[in-house]
Amino acid sequence: MAQQEHGGNANGFFDVKKYFLAKNLKKDLPASIVVFLVALPLCLGIALASGAPLFAGILTGIVGGIVVGAMSGSQLSVAGPAAGLTAIVYAAINNLGSYETFLLAVVLAGCMQLVFGLVRAGIIANYFPSSVIEGMLAAIGIILIMKQFPHAVGYDADFEGDESFVQSDRHNTFSAILLAVSKINYGAVIIAVVSLLILNIWPKVKKLAVVPAPLIVVVLGSVLAAVFAGTGVALSKEQYVIIPIVNSTTEFFNLFTTPDFSGILSRGDIWLTAVTIALVASLESLLSLEAVDKIDPIKRISPTNRELIAQGTGN
Repeated sequence: MAQQEHGGNANGFFDVKKYFLAKNLKKDLPASIVVFLVALPLCLGIALASGAPLFAGILTGIVGGIVVGAMSGSQLSVAGPAAGLTAIVYAAINNLGSYETFLLAVVLAGCMQLVFGLVRAGIIANYFPSSVIEGMLAAIGIILIMKQFPHAVGYDADFEGDESFVQSDRHNTFSAILLAVSKINYGAVIIAVVSLLILNIWPKVKKLAVVPAPLIVVVLGSVLAAVFAGTGVALSKEQYVIIPIVNSTTEFFNLFTTPDFSGILSRGDIWLTAVTIALVASLESLLSLEAVDKIDPIKRISPTNRELIAQGTGN
């Protein structure tokens, strides 16, 4: 079967005219708001589950959105902290002894990804069988439904964005669903049902379709949560997104952590962690890129080597 090459863009990494068109702003702006509101709890949840500071999750989302988003040739993918790397990151932080040392491994992994892109290692994506991509898409759909059910009924023991079968609270996906049924929060159920109805009905009404349904869902969900406060169906504090708050400029800058370069030449475990992160993150990115291209209505092909360079720069 003929393979279609995922080439680079001759116009460079920052082709503003191609990706930032004024005529698309009407749809791009509300879409970006929805992506932001959906990505924020994911960034925080993944950081929490990884044993990293919450601010690191927010910062990773910002870098993924601005740096990787601007450099990547994909017009549909969204970059940020990866739930698939949660277990690796958690183990690495503990094994390396400090978060600062782990950051060094991330920097080294980013350099390796840059090399992968420059030597055109992204060509490996051309050899992913279509059955693998379709199977992955189907699996993602099933995982999303099963993982979101507990959150939809108000049981939030597991962090938002977890894709693992065995969870950090020692339950698995199936037992979490059974447990969630016995701990229903009716306020959460009402919000979930109303949101699903809007997502299905809103786009079918032409006069309403001007405003994206997901944006309406986010706004209405927030309003309902505020209305339910103080009532018998009020959401618990675990069901809200907790954003780190700083009280001064000094406190804000203290949130930034720099890598500890002292062990770069003496510790082999740092390099082993870097290689692991680089390989797993690169393969996951390429698979995700292929999956997004697969469902693109106009069948655009994203440049895989450019994606690796963008991901490496972000790290």
